[in-house]
Amino acid sequence: MQQFDPLSPAPNISHPGVVASDITKKFASAVKTLVPGELVKDEHFTLFDSVAALEIMDSKMDSGALAQGESLDEEYDVSRDLLPEEILGIIDQLLCLEMAWHLGYPLSQTLFTSVYIESLMKPQPASIDEADFVRDAQSREKEKQPKLLFVLRAYCLGLIKACYYVNELVKDELYYEEEDFVSNTYDRNLLIDIPVESINSLLQKARSDLRVVSNIVTKDVSAALDLRLELRMAFLRAIDLSTLRKANPDSLKMPWIQMRGLIEHINKQHSLGKPVPEAFSTKLQRRLASTMPPRPMVQPSFEESYGHFKQLFQDAINVMDVLKYAEPQSLLTFVSTFQARKPQPLVYIRTLLQSLLFKEMVVLGNYSIRQIIDHDLSIVVLPCAPQIDPSYDRIEMPTDPRHQTAAQMEVFRQRVAECYLDIFRIFCQNRCRVRRTLCHSIQEWDMLQADVEEIDQLLQVALDEKPLPAERGNSSLGYSLPLSSWAYLYKLRQMEWIVQLGFELDIYQTDELAGMYWYLNYLAKTRAQHGDRIKSFTMRSLNEARHDSKAKDEQQQKHSPYTVAKEREYMQSLAYIRVTMLDAASTWEFADGLCCLYTALQRLGLVRPPPRPYGSDALRYDLRMKPFRTIALPQLPGFDDFTRATAQPDVATADLLRYADSAVGGARKGYEALGKMADAQAFSAGAHDRWLANVRDCLRAAIAAGVAVSTLQRAYEKATTAAGEKGGAEGEGGGAGKEGGEEGLNIGLKVEMPAPGKGYHDWWIVPKLVPAA
Repeated sequence: MQQFDPLSPAPNISHPGVVASDITKKFASAVKTLVPGELVKDEHFTLFDSVAALEIMDSKMDSGALAQGESLDEEYDVSRDLLPEEILGIIDQLLCLEMAWHLGYPLSQTLFTSVYIESLMKPQPASIDEADFVRDAQSREKEKQPKLLFVLRAYCLGLIKACYYVNELVKDELYYEEEDFVSNTYDRNLLIDIPVESINSLLQKARSDLRVVSNIVTKDVSAALDLRLELRMAFLRAIDLSTLRKANPDSLKMPWIQMRGLIEHINKQHSLGKPVPEAFSTKLQRRLASTMPPRPMVQPSFEESYGHFKQLFQDAINVMDVLKYAEPQSLLTFVSTFQARKPQPLVYIRTLLQSLLFKEMVVLGNYSIRQIIDHDLSIVVLPCAPQIDPSYDRIEMPTDPRHQTAAQMEVFRQRVAECYLDIFRIFCQNRCRVRRTLCHSIQEWDMLQADVEEIDQLLQVALDEKPLPAERGNSSLGYSLPLSSWAYLYKLRQMEWIVQLGFELDIYQTDELAGMYWYLNYLAKTRAQHGDRIKSFTMRSLNEARHDSKAKDEQQQKHSPYTVAKEREYMQSLAYIRVTMLDAASTWEFADGLCCLYTALQRLGLVRPPPRPYGSDALRYDLRMKPFRTIALPQLPGFDDFTRATAQPDVATADLLRYADSAVGGARKGYEALGKMADAQAFSAGAHDRWLANVRDCLRAAIAAGVAVSTLQRAYEKATTAAGEKGGAEGEGGGAGKEGGEEGLNIGLKVEMPAPGKGYHDWWIVPKLVPAA
């Protein structure tokens, strides 16, 4: 412990009203009376007080610490007269601070550093008339007011109200405090008591008054100020319209389209403004209800803010397309591809998407959760099935199989509703949270699958279902178990997403890629096999429906119950199974090819594990597979099986490379077939451009992987031939190629790994093989 120096000078504490008293000797004397280990605690002296005591007079921790000659409060006069260019400069700086808040910085470091914003909110105004920079009635007389301060006042009020609505929307949806967004308002209510209509009227009046005083303002500056007021009005209108989820999506886009055009003009006019840095101060943090130490103001450049605003407005335009509902699989494609874009949409857009999806438990403002789940079931596993026949709900006889079916399906919907909707919510988060939350979600879906299997068995009895015989032999595929099959398919998809996001987020080391791609191949192959099983039962249902319809036509001469609508529903289900199996097969083949490629690179010594003195392969396997350890199906392979399947010790390197080339070629053909599908075929309505771009990136990655495999094949053949010739020339002594096994081969190549996010596709990490120096 550092010893106290009694000869050190006392700190110089001088301030009006403060009387300093040196208690050093008294404190040292009192401490000597304590027994070692004894603790003295005043019950009224809290932990907060103790930490505050440590912070006193530390300029980095104590917001009240003053430099020599510094005043406690900000002395900027908000009633001072400003040049039109200065008002323009302040507004542009407020735009930058507003974007910094959207990017995740707290209000205390952004907008609340503005003296003008603070003067409007404190003391709290009760009406629009009180919300002024100066509260003194005499000073607010029109003839005493600066001529153009009304423009800044209207803009600031519109800005604060927009921040209030954004903050409330974010708080109502799923987000992560301090990670995505800081919703703390530090005891400022953001004009909650002032109606938005009053602020809109004030903004409109300011625009009219600005035209009246145009004789004292240059034309360019006047137009620039008017556009910024128009931007604030459009922002408030856009927020208000976004609550009307039943409206035409194209009409909801109009304010955002308007703002996208306005921000272009505002960017060109920025040079007209004159900065007023003294109108912003971190001293205002002392007035906020906060336990945080003082922090510097965060202000991105105007160019950076302009880029973020432009992207914000474009994302808002795009997100309105989610209301153009086609079917649940397209909806899931829309959400997952929208959030995966780069740069990632800001948290306001992601929470706006959640609001459009699920506000008040009504999906997209028009559909019940039951409608969405039943529609999904009809596409995936139950086309034209009695389980989702709405007429069964009207049967009240308890012994009637239709009543029993309806009752069990209602139990099913209540059980799956939250898990099902959570998938959409998860994809509205940042990418790290998507992966982390999916790790918890698959545990829920694993339990869900077991629960709904019991419902399947009860429905199997009620509907008198017969097992499906296999095409060959006397064995059977068993019962369809459609509800648990549906849950299993969703669980498999989520497990694949977890592994794929691991590649995107650069979680795995280079020497782990072979193993993780093998596990992705294992999951995708399981999904393809499961899709084939679902297809078998769907085809049985289709054939039975057609046969029953034909029999009734022949015997009863009645109209066929097998309608065009039912045919369309069956064809849609089969189309979904086709695209699912094709996607799974492409993933399976590509992952298999990359696994073989990385295994070959490790054998040849081109990829080496880094030193890990405190780790082992078994411990690292446990870490990577931790999310899947408790999953019942598909069963997690043991470490020995995983190692053997990845290393493939019984396969020669040349055969391994030939198999990799074949697998990557199969994946390329699969992605080419996917890329030719229309939006209806690919179940990507409303998001087909993003879905297609993703498929094309996968195709480019597959082509690059094929080039890498071919390059390594040629180099390996050349090296083994050279090593064989050298070995033959040296006789029984052997050649250099046999020293140390295949790692001793002079391949003449080196591996260059793409930087995170810089490859052809984030999920497919394709190495680049270049000549060694």
